[in-house]
Amino acid sequence: MNRLLSASLVFVLVASLVGCGGESDDLVIYSGRSKALVDSLVTMYEEEEDVSVRVKYGSDAQLLAALQEEGSQSPADVFWANTTGALGNAVDNDLLAELPSSVTEKPQRFLPSNQRWTPVTTRFRVLAYNSDTVNPDDLPDTVKNLPRLQDVEGRMGWTPAYSSFQDFVTAMRVSEGTDTTRAWLRGMKDLNPKSYTSNTPMIRALAAGEIDMALTNHYYVLRLKHGGAEGEYEGDEEEEEEHEEEEEDVQDSAPVETYRFAEGDLGNLALVTGAGVLQTSNQSEEAQQFLQFLLSETAQSYAANRVNEYPVVSGTEVPNYMVPVDSALALSPEFDFQRLQEMDPTLDLLRDAGLL
Repeated sequence: MNRLLSASLVFVLVASLVGCGGESDDLVIYSGRSKALVDSLVTMYEEEEDVSVRVKYGSDAQLLAALQEEGSQSPADVFWANTTGALGNAVDNDLLAELPSSVTEKPQRFLPSNQRWTPVTTRFRVLAYNSDTVNPDDLPDTVKNLPRLQDVEGRMGWTPAYSSFQDFVTAMRVSEGTDTTRAWLRGMKDLNPKSYTSNTPMIRALAAGEIDMALTNHYYVLRLKHGGAEGEYEGDEEEEEEHEEEEEDVQDSAPVETYRFAEGDLGNLALVTGAGVLQTSNQSEEAQQFLQFLLSETAQSYAANRVNEYPVVSGTEVPNYMVPVDSALALSPEFDFQRLQEMDPTLDLLRDAGLL
């Protein structure tokens, strides 16, 4: 796997996870999703089912490395990932058990053919722009034509090292081919874009007029203007607490808007989060019950309101400031999202372009 920690850091993470204490009958969740989202849902679940749950946080890559290192001795029952690529890697390494129909019948979209994990929420790629400096009528119908916008030279933002951007590039490579994707990356690089380590500071720079547009996920704009927390685990406990505090800095009048490309364009790509039950779990029924809770109206609605992500269970309402679910889905391209695990060639492209 390509985005793993060094061996020494993996050892430290594994040691902390295995030696974390707690009772043997606790349900143990390994989460690549954030404390801001997960802790509240876990508390709801504990109160509803009168059970005890322990959560260990890390990036998807960190947790996958730990699971592989732990093997049959892993205390984990559930792997709740931020990306389908991580879930695909878990399937390839035979870490996840097949789920029963009581779980797989609930989501109406994005269920993998192997039925080893269930989708939980969806995010969408978008182009965010500063409405004081950009006329949306001047923007292209396809993300592939962004390199033609010579007027924004030095005024474009992107996040080459971030997982969602790499998922988008992977989708372009799979759909359009390596040569086309390489040419797109080179064309974008010729615009002298500003690289950011994560999306939150990039969107703040957009609001401050430091850049004119940025490739991002839809919810970062919503967080800025309507509040909400980060859904992805982004660091240690101290950094996670900082992210929770950031949600209070709402700028409802910020000149930041969301642009969506033409229907079916890769620039509107849906990115799915999901969860599965570990093969090594000795509490598979309890773990499946937790997945059913994640697909309940309570949990789906909470995720929509807490982190501005889209539900995968039909009939769940989203805040009125969000594009309706069906409309967002209609804009996203048809794509085999399970292929997002094919990350190595994408990372090679990004390295060759000098972006990593």
